[in-house]
Amino acid sequence: MTLLVAAALFCVGLFGALTQQSVVMLMMGLELMLGGVILGAAGVWRHLSPTADGQVLIVLAVTVMAVEMAVGFAVVTALFRTREADMTDMAAELRE
Repeated sequence: MTLLVAAALFCVGLFGALTQQSVVMLMMGLELMLGGVILGAAGVWRHLSPTADGQVLIVLAVTVMAVEMAVGFAVVTALFRTREADMTDMAAELRE
């Protein structure tokens, strides 16, 4: 059941990441995908190992995910303040 929920969460995140043009919505889709992967890893770890050794790795992954999203939102905020770019097409023009 856990792996089914993880797969559904990953699929919803993938759909959101592929269909949205807003940078914030794209990051939310990526966050859902990463949450699905972490939930799937926790489910597999629970089935393979009866001990609680994997909990530390899952907590570490969730912490890294939170830091990554905080840095990502800081970059998006700075991008919006300097260039008023809030869509992926506008942000892609910054490479030139």
